[in-house]
Parts: sequence; C-alpha cells; structure tokens
Amino acid sequence: MSTATMAAPRVKAGADEGRIGLRANLRHIGALVRRNALQIKQDPESMMDVLLMPIIFILLFTYVFGGAIAGKGHQHDYIQRLVPGMMAMLGMNIAMAVGSGVNEDFRKGVMDRFRTMPIARSSVLIAKIVVEIGRMLIATAILLGMGFLLGLEIKGSMLAFLSAVVLSTAFGAALMWIFILLGLTVKTPQAVQGMAMLVLMPLQFGSSIFAPTTSMPGWLEGFTKVNPLSNLADASRALINDQGAVAHPALVTLGWAVAITAVTMPLAVAKFRKKT
Repeated sequence: MSTATMAAPRVKAGADEGRIGLRANLRHIGALVRRNALQIKQDPESMMDVLLMPIIFILLFTYVFGGAIAGKGHQHDYIQRLVPGMMAMLGMNIAMAVGSGVNEDFRKGVMDRFRTMPIARSSVLIAKIVVEIGRMLIATAILLGMGFLLGLEIKGSMLAFLSAVVLSTAFGAALMWIFILLGLTVKTPQAVQGMAMLVLMPLQFGSSIFAPTTSMPGWLEGFTKVNPLSNLADASRALINDQGAVAHPALVTLGWAVAITAVTMPLAVAKFRKKT
C-alpha cells in the first residue's frame, strides 16, 4: 500500500472535528502545548523578546517620558500610571508574534503535517494560544518585578491586582486570534509584522497608556475613548491604584475580548482548514 493511500483516511478523520470528543480534543491540545514548549526549550533565544522587552520598555518610558509628564524627580508617580498601561501593551506585542509564528510554520510545512493527523483543527491553534499566554504571563511578571524595583505600589487589594493581570491576559489572548488570522492570510512573516505595526502604533500611542488624554487634541482624545487599549489601561490602573472607576472600562474591555474572539476564532479555524 502506498504512502498516499495510507495518508488519505487520516486527512478525512482529522477534517471532521465533530467526531472528536472533548476528552480527546483536550488530550490533543495538551500534547501540542508540550510540543510547542519543548521547541522553546530547544530554542531559548525565542524567549528574548519576553525577557528583555518589559525591562527595556519600562526603563525607556520611565526615564524619557516620566520626567516630562510627572515632573523631574517625580518618576515614581509616573510608574503608578505606566506599569498598568504597559500590561495592556505587552499583550498586543506578544500577540503580534503569534501571527508571524503561524505564518512561518506554514512556510516550513509544519502545519501541513498537522492537517494530515486525526486531530481537531482548532486544537493546533488553541495550543499556540495557550503557550503564548504562558509567555505573556512571564513578560507581565518581569514587567511587574521591574515596576516594584522602581517604586510601584499595589494600593488596592491583592484580588484587585490579580484581576488586572487576568483582564490584561484575557484581552491579549483575544488579540492573538486576530494575528493568527492575519498570519494565515498574508504570504510572509514580514508582511504580518508590517501590517501589524500599522495597527499597533496608532492603538498604543493613541491611548491613555503613556500620557493623560486631556493634553491631546480633541479629535485624538475622542479616539482614545473608544480605543480598547485605553479602556484596558484605565481598568488596570484603577484596580492597582485603587482609584477611579473600574466597572465601565473593565466591562468594555471584556466586551471587546469576547467580541474579537467570537468573530476571529471561527474565521481563523476555517482559514486554517482551507489554506494551501
């Protein structure tokens, strides 16, 4: 019997996700998560962005913009504003790397091998999300560690602090589906990064992450109010500093996360099945 003949039934089995039970699906996700984690272990340089990006960003923005915004010698006050906002920014930057990784895996033929296996198509992408959430939490821990060294104080309860971390992680996970879909649509990893930066720059700097929105022109201040990163930064800031309204920005952020996932996850899975 030829190799092609043997492979055909496996493709058919994998294509029908409805026949794969929840337990088997979870087992497949677990195996793929382990595989992706082992890849990181074999290539530790792939963690450089997670390990260094939070340190570089917090030092750069604190000592370049902190004095100008909070006043010279008052960088401590700026830390209380910057760190919660940067939790939102980290999620978006790590999410961008997911799209590039998926695109590269297709170019190398890795995803084609997965599609010949009797596993749910969604499990391949969900495993990617799980591993990247782990990377995001490591980056967040490093960011917060640097924040504590520079004088960050948790003025709210520990539950509120953990809620800020969970909220940032949930929104970052939702964004990953956008970039996975982008990675499955464009032709090269460079194109993924180029298109992502066109979205990232206006969202990051046209938000309340780095500076108060009251100093911005009216049209830009209006944009920041509907910018989901502003709502996430404001919610995290209110939870950590125990000041300001929490419910509205938190609910808006969760609404964005649910809507993004509900729209882009099915599209990404469908694109994964059909991509040639």
